[in-house]
Formats: sequence, structure tokens, C-alpha cells
Amino acid sequence: MGVVLEPGNGRVLKRRQLLTLLALTGAAGCGSASSAETPAAQAGGGTPPPAPPSASPGATARLGSAMTVTSSAPAPSASVSTVASSGLGGAVQAPADRVMLGSYLALGGRSLQQSLALRRRQLGREQRIVHRFYPWDGYVPTSEPEVAKSSVLMVSWHGAPYAGILDGGSDGNIRSVARKLKGMKRPILLRWGWEMNGDWFEWGGAQNGQSAANYVKVWRRLHRIFAEQGADNVSWVWSPNWNSSPGDSWNRVQGYYPGDDYVDWVGISGYNFFNETPSTLFDPITDRFGGKKPIILSETAAVQGKAKWIKQLQSWVEKTPAVGAVVWFDTDIQEGTDNNFRFDTDSAALAAYQAMARSPRFSG
Repeated sequence: MGVVLEPGNGRVLKRRQLLTLLALTGAAGCGSASSAETPAAQAGGGTPPPAPPSASPGATARLGSAMTVTSSAPAPSASVSTVASSGLGGAVQAPADRVMLGSYLALGGRSLQQSLALRRRQLGREQRIVHRFYPWDGYVPTSEPEVAKSSVLMVSWHGAPYAGILDGGSDGNIRSVARKLKGMKRPILLRWGWEMNGDWFEWGGAQNGQSAANYVKVWRRLHRIFAEQGADNVSWVWSPNWNSSPGDSWNRVQGYYPGDDYVDWVGISGYNFFNETPSTLFDPITDRFGGKKPIILSETAAVQGKAKWIKQLQSWVEKTPAVGAVVWFDTDIQEGTDNNFRFDTDSAALAAYQAMARSPRFSG
């Protein structure tokens, strides 16, 4: 997350934010997210919404739609309801019939430790997943002491252009990161090169010769090198955007899937920028992949109608057994936008989130 389309000016904003992100990303994930750190250094995603209702048909097609994901998706089968309780998920297994609830935390004026303490007071519980962003070839920590041992660390590791990985030039960097994550001696959800089916990151297919196949080759190379380094505490989270941009046939999300042997969890990024329901955002990918892999909502939040949308999210998750984890994008300092993704912006939204956090389904 981190890029929000301004109607009529979307590409300018995306490019400006991406340049800021890449310039400052060396600080991403470096222990505490202190108030002195820039939001761009702490955040790392880029999820543009679908075109607003007033946009032209051409803009809608360019941004893609849910149909881009589901055009050839099989109908959900009975097996979808059993995946999240079948012991799948690799080093971080999906809890049986429950959901792990966590967040990416970057609250204005607070360190990560202070932010975690605030949410602990509000929710009466630890974050089950704590989401951090690490740069591709910058500083990567060897530990995350502020993340409780009872919490799972989810690392969104920035991608890079495919050519410099496929030619072997990045193997040393990959081995180094693998050793550092292995050395943390804790289960880790590793989300590499997320939202690859969008056109806003340098690791997306749109910026790499319009090639989904090469993304798959890169993923498998990383997976092999991690295995060679013995990083078996890592669960691999393949995490596309909820819709594809552009919506061309070469950019269909299924073309980026590395294969069942290389993926432990399937993630989704999706926000209600234009009043999308959880079903609209998450059904297509869940229906396609939920029959064989546990699903994690790896980036989600509401930007409007928060209380209503949180209740909708809770209801959708409770009716979707394939979902094994939900990670809220909990920040009010996202670079380049005035969106506030915090769930405590008003009492009704806070109460709705607290009710969701206390639900037995979210006790994983």
C-alpha cells in the first residue's frame, strides 16, 4: 500500500511516491518506527484503487477489474472450507478454524513500541502478526526485539527488476537476507515482491517486459536460495493486488503464481477506496486459490465508512473458512496522501474493530 490514485492525475502521484519510497527505503523495517522516520521508509506497498465512478471507460480498463482475476477462475469447491484448518502454511501454519489478526503499525508521533502498547490497551491482546517492510538491498535487521515472541513477524521484502536477479547478480544479497531471517529463529511470513500485477512498482510485470513468467522464475530462484541456506523458518506469502493494472491478458494474476510447491500462503491487498465490499475485493483470489492454500489479507483497511466496513469484513471472514490471517494497514502517516487508515479515528470504528478482535474466529 502507499499509492492512492487521484482521479485525472493517478500516474503522476504514483511515480512521485515511488521515487520517494525508493530513495528512502534504506530505513524500512529498522527496529522502531520512531516519529523521526519518514512514512515512506516505514511503508512499502502501492495499492491503487479501481477507477472512480466518474472516470472514463478507458481509465477503468487501464486499472483493471475483478474480472481480470476471475475470468477463468474455477467455481469454489468444498475443499475451500478446509484449507485453513488442514495444517497448511509451512513454518507459519494456518490455525484451525480461526484467523490470526495483526497489523502494519506506523502511528504518527509514536514509535513501534508505543504503537503496539496503544493497540494492546485498546484490544486487550497482542498483535498476532506484526508487519514490517525491508528494502531489497539495504539494511535488514538480524532481530526484531519489539515484536513479541507470541507474534508472527511478517516481512514485506521489496522486489527489484527481474534481469538483475535472473542473471545471478543478486544471489549474494539473497543469501545474506536468507541467513538473517534464519538467524532470527522465529517463524516468519515472507512477502516478497508484492502487488506484482500492478504497474506501480519496479518489480511488477508491467515494468519488466510485460512478463509474468519471469516473475515466476525470480520467485523460484529466491525460494531455492533460501532453501540452500536452510531458512526453513520462513513461510512464503505470494501476494497480488486484488485487481490487475493494466487489465491486459498477459497481466492476469494467475500467470504470476509460482506454483504450489513454492507458495505457503496466498495474500491479497485490497482497500475500500471507492466503497468496494470485502466480497468484491477478496472473493476472486480467494475463490481461485483458497482451495489449496490458506489466504491472508496481507494489506487491508477502510478509508471511509469504517465502522460499517469493519463489520462487513468480520462477517465476510467468518463466512470464508479459507482465510487464516488478516493484517490491517494501521497508519495515519502514509506518504503523499491524506488517507487515515487507523481504525480508531472515531468511536464507532474503534468499537467495531474491538468487537472483531474479540470474536472467536479472530482468536488464532
